[in-house]
Amino acid sequence: MQSPEARTAVSPTQIHLALAAFADEVVGTLARLIAYVGALALFAILALAALDQLPDWRDDDAADKPGWSTADRSHPAFAVSRLDSSDKTASYTILRHPEGGRRDVLRWAGEAGKPLAELEIYREGGEFDVARPATTDLAVQMGLGAATALEQAGLIDTKFGPVALFRPVGAAEGMRACLGYLKRSEEPALQISGFSCQGDTMPARRAAIACTLNRLTLLASGNEPKLAELFAHAELKRRACDSQGSPDWLLGAANAQLRGPL
Repeated sequence: MQSPEARTAVSPTQIHLALAAFADEVVGTLARLIAYVGALALFAILALAALDQLPDWRDDDAADKPGWSTADRSHPAFAVSRLDSSDKTASYTILRHPEGGRRDVLRWAGEAGKPLAELEIYREGGEFDVARPATTDLAVQMGLGAATALEQAGLIDTKFGPVALFRPVGAAEGMRACLGYLKRSEEPALQISGFSCQGDTMPARRAAIACTLNRLTLLASGNEPKLAELFAHAELKRRACDSQGSPDWLLGAANAQLRGPL
């Protein structure tokens, strides 16, 4: 006759078999769970692909990037001495782009706040589109709309070298119309553009633009030594302003054969 202790004792073999069965059950459960989750993920991917709704992360990032914004805390980097006592600087606006571009925009107003002239110094960043015609932005600056076609209206000589002038296609030589201008620099990557409505004659309007550019000075170059070098060299070629448009340094529209960068 067995004692109670003998009847209730469990052999090591039985314990091992029980642990092995438990482990097999856990592994099986995990395997089924992983297969279930994987199947759900596969169905979701197939459904999104069928609906053409798979996200394009690169496009989403580009769409989320803001464009040009006003940089209220940035300090002016350029200045233009006053052309005469009747003119006043309406504003100095600094715009920045997340990809590195910066625009310093100076505007002048005449009587009753009517736009008189504008000067923009655009330091190009990664956002610069080489395929976009520069005259498209110039037409917008002049308040003509991006679809307005511009034609060459001569060259003027400035301390930055020859600068191309533009006017709306079909504008007569003697019309009192605003003139646009554009000058590009490859090194540093810089674009100077704007318009002027000053002067009663074409030579006077050309002279007003040349005078504005000759009076343009650099206040701070930041970490751009090539920008400082550009203005330092330009100052050596600075000329006095001539409101009558002296023909010795103003070239007529007939001589405007532009080649290479403006």
